[in-house]
Amino acid sequence: MGLMDFIKKQFIDVLEWTESGDGTLAWRYPMAGNEIQYGGSLTVRESQMAVFVNEGKVADVFGPGRYTLNTNTLPVLTYLQNWDKLFQSPFKSDVYFFSTRQQIDQRWGTTQPVTIRDKDFGAVRLRAFGNYSYRIGDPKLFYTQISGTRDIYTTADLDGQLRALMLQHISDAVASSGVAFLDLAANQVEFANQLRLATSPAFEALGLKLEGVTLQSVSLPEELQKILDQKIGMGMVGNDMGKFMQYQTAQAIPKLAEGAGSGSGIAGEAVGLGAGVALGQVLAQQLGQGLRPEAPAAPIKADDVMATLEKLGELKTKGILTQEEFDAKKAELLKKLV
Repeated sequence: MGLMDFIKKQFIDVLEWTESGDGTLAWRYPMAGNEIQYGGSLTVRESQMAVFVNEGKVADVFGPGRYTLNTNTLPVLTYLQNWDKLFQSPFKSDVYFFSTRQQIDQRWGTTQPVTIRDKDFGAVRLRAFGNYSYRIGDPKLFYTQISGTRDIYTTADLDGQLRALMLQHISDAVASSGVAFLDLAANQVEFANQLRLATSPAFEALGLKLEGVTLQSVSLPEELQKILDQKIGMGMVGNDMGKFMQYQTAQAIPKLAEGAGSGSGIAGEAVGLGAGVALGQVLAQQLGQGLRPEAPAAPIKADDVMATLEKLGELKTKGILTQEEFDAKKAELLKKLV
C-alpha cells in the first residue's frame, strides 16, 4: 500500500448512520481525529436529521436526503471557517445524527397522589397513569439544550425529566378540561388531550414535539371511591350537591350510632331497624354521651321511650316496619323502663 493510499484512508468520504436499535435520540459520528473529505457524501435517512458543529457552534442542519459536501451545501460552515470559493481541502467538523421518529410507549404516572382543585370537592388527591409519545422536532435546539457533545443520548437519559414535566401539568390539564373530578374516569380522552396541550410548550423548549398522550387509568383515594360508588347509586340526585350531602349525612347516622356502643341506648336499637333518619333528633341528644365510652350512660327516660315508640309507629304506618317488628321493638323498649 503506497503512502498516498494510506493518507487517503484518513479522510472520511461517506457520512451516514444506520440505527442499530430503539431508543437512541442522538449519535455522534466517530471522527477519531480524522478529517472529512471535501466533496464527500452525507446520507440522511428518513426519520433522521444531521447537524454539523464547528468549534462548539452549530453550523449546518440537514434533513433527509443525500448531499455532496462542498461550499454550496455547507454555507454556514463555509462562513465560520472563512473558506473561499476555491477551497477544496479536507476539513474538520463534528457531525451529529438525530432520530426524528416517534418514541412510543413512554410511561408516565403518579408515584404519590397529586393534589388538584375540583369545582365540587375543593382539593382532592388523584393518581393517574398512562403513556405518551414524542419526537425530536428541532435538532439544533435539542443539541444545545439537552444532548450536547455526548457520543450517544437515549430515551432512558431523558425519561425522568419528561415524566416530571407530565406530572407537573396534571393540575393544569384538569382545570382546562372542565371535567369534574368524579367524572374523570369517564372522560379519559378529553383529560389526555388537555394534558398534551398543557405539557407541549415544555417539550418544545427542549427541541421535542409531544405527539400524543393516553390516559390508562384514574385511581381515586379510597374515601372518594366510596363517594363515587354512592353517587352512582343515587341517579335521582343528579348534580345537586345539596341533596348529595344530605344523602351522605343520612348514610353516616347508622355508623355514628354503631360507634356509640352496642346496647347503649335507644339510638342503637332504633337504627338497627333502619330508622336512623327518623331518629335524627334523638341521636343528636345521645351522641355526645355515646361517643365518650368513659362517661356513664345517661338514664333512660319514659318520655324518650314514648317519643321513640311514636316514631316507630309512624314507620309502621308508612309500611317501613311490619307489625311483628314493631311489636318486638315495643316489648324491648318497655322492658327498659322496668
